[in-house]
Amino acid sequence: MSIVSESIWAAAPTTTRGQPTQLSTDSKGERLAYASGKSVFVRNIDNPGVSKQYTSHVAQTTVARFAPSGFYVASGDVSGTVRVWDCVGEGATKGEYHIIAGPINDIAWDGDSQRIIAVGNGKERYGHCITADSGNSVGEISGHSSSINSVSIRQQRPLRAMTGSDDTNLVFYHGAPFKFQTSLRNQHNKFVLGCGFSPDGANIVTVGADRRIWLYDGKSGESKTQIGEGVHTGSIFAVSWAQDSKRLVTASADQTIRIWDVEAGKAVQTWRMGEEGIPNVPDQQVGVAWPHGRSDGLIISCDLDGNLNYLVEGNPKPSKVVTGHQKNITSSVLSDQTFYTGSFDGRVRAWDIATGLAEKIDGNGPSNYIAGMSAVPLDASKEPGSIYVASWDDTLRSISAKTFTGSTSSLGSQPKALSVTIAAPSGPIVLVATSDSLDLYSSGQKIASHSVPFTPTALAAHASTIAIGADDKSLRLYTLASTDLTPISAEPRKPTAPISTLSFSPSGSLLAAGTTGGKIMVYDTSNWSVKTDRWSAHTARITSIAWNSDSSCAVSGSLDTNVMVWSLQDPGKRIKALNAHKDGVNGVAWVEGTSKVLSTGGDATVKAWTVDGVS
Repeated sequence: MSIVSESIWAAAPTTTRGQPTQLSTDSKGERLAYASGKSVFVRNIDNPGVSKQYTSHVAQTTVARFAPSGFYVASGDVSGTVRVWDCVGEGATKGEYHIIAGPINDIAWDGDSQRIIAVGNGKERYGHCITADSGNSVGEISGHSSSINSVSIRQQRPLRAMTGSDDTNLVFYHGAPFKFQTSLRNQHNKFVLGCGFSPDGANIVTVGADRRIWLYDGKSGESKTQIGEGVHTGSIFAVSWAQDSKRLVTASADQTIRIWDVEAGKAVQTWRMGEEGIPNVPDQQVGVAWPHGRSDGLIISCDLDGNLNYLVEGNPKPSKVVTGHQKNITSSVLSDQTFYTGSFDGRVRAWDIATGLAEKIDGNGPSNYIAGMSAVPLDASKEPGSIYVASWDDTLRSISAKTFTGSTSSLGSQPKALSVTIAAPSGPIVLVATSDSLDLYSSGQKIASHSVPFTPTALAAHASTIAIGADDKSLRLYTLASTDLTPISAEPRKPTAPISTLSFSPSGSLLAAGTTGGKIMVYDTSNWSVKTDRWSAHTARITSIAWNSDSSCAVSGSLDTNVMVWSLQDPGKRIKALNAHKDGVNGVAWVEGTSKVLSTGGDATVKAWTVDGVS
């Protein structure tokens, strides 16, 4: 057996209200790079279900920029570190450089892919210019008194650079080495949020929180003209040039993306996100990129929710919206060919296994941490496709056809775990474990509540058998008849640590119990004897276990960041995917009848794996 990485379904870009989100595309218009959590993602533009993940940053990442050559990416984080790495091969790090004592806000490459200027919010300085291969200084960034938000380098010689800052000023530099040339004042009266040289080097554009767009001469830095005054009604967060240097595109908090004819000074196309006339903060457009090297005129924008909108000139609506999670994924469940995930911030997404793309779940969703998700068994369900979600806003919701449906049930207290079973002819019964009870729900209504003399730590159900992990390390077993719970007299052997997750095999003949200590015990449900206790290679809490179709193997995920596949036939051996998810694995699933395994976790991604020799 072996486990091989098949694909990475990327997280959404990290966004912050009131600040720009940097998007970067390569010179061929094939890939998009952005920062998300502690990772950087390089995503195929035409097939966004295909991506690469760079995980060597130890702090939250803030920006990623392709080198003009397309072979390297420079990325920055909140600690002031810039890393230069190979984005074509295996992601090897070429250099790590500490630039400033604070977050990096933007990075720019020169046209030779040799020099980098990185800027941000430092204590002693706000930016620095270095060589990409050695980190040697090739200039100083000076002239600002506050955080620098944006930087751009002219791609032709003579080399020029410009920076824009919270101090409302712009600084123009001659290079190389880059030296202060002049400070431009009074063009903007609020934060300068974006700037950029045109591809032909003739012009520079700047945008800011004052909703102004200014143009400057690319060689001298002298201001030329302001365009579009009064058109945008919110801060302009980002700007990007078309390849022909005659047009540019802006992204604004007024929920619009606008293409501008530079010579005429007028907007020639506008996309408005959300409903007309209805302000909606998540629809604010905080980032934009106009990929060069393409013939379809594609523009990609990012909204405050991290959604990537694919916009094509002439079309009034996005041709595609790519969504995902921005925070760590805390719970997941597989239903047929759809993988549902819920995150720390209450978002729920539905991933198509075939494409690796996610969809939003429409309707009134949770507002807080997703504590549990469970699917109605498809083969026994009268409501195929129903998914149940318990969250820390103390509610229980159901999903059908990728829409939150029915009424929201109030749980009365914080949910610990969730499971669904078909134990009655009336349909599925949803079981919710709280700190001192096991509550039963049917059709959105609570039908019973059973107090328990322990604190539940995990929950699983199969047909009429209910298994509950208790805080005293024991496994408690019950039979469900109608709404009555009857204890099963068996006393299974206790694990050595509290049970953190439970999983019945598809036939119900086996029960796997993962513990906070990283060990897994498998019980034979016919007599509750221990089938094996040798699955013990994890070094931290087991968060999730899933069985394959014939119950011969199981996959587990742990906070130790590893995914492992186990065999009952040879319990002493395992295959493993080390460092599968940065900050821990929180969910695993085995796609029925296949050798495909899905995992998800603290890096807000979903990863698909192929387990050779197992189905």
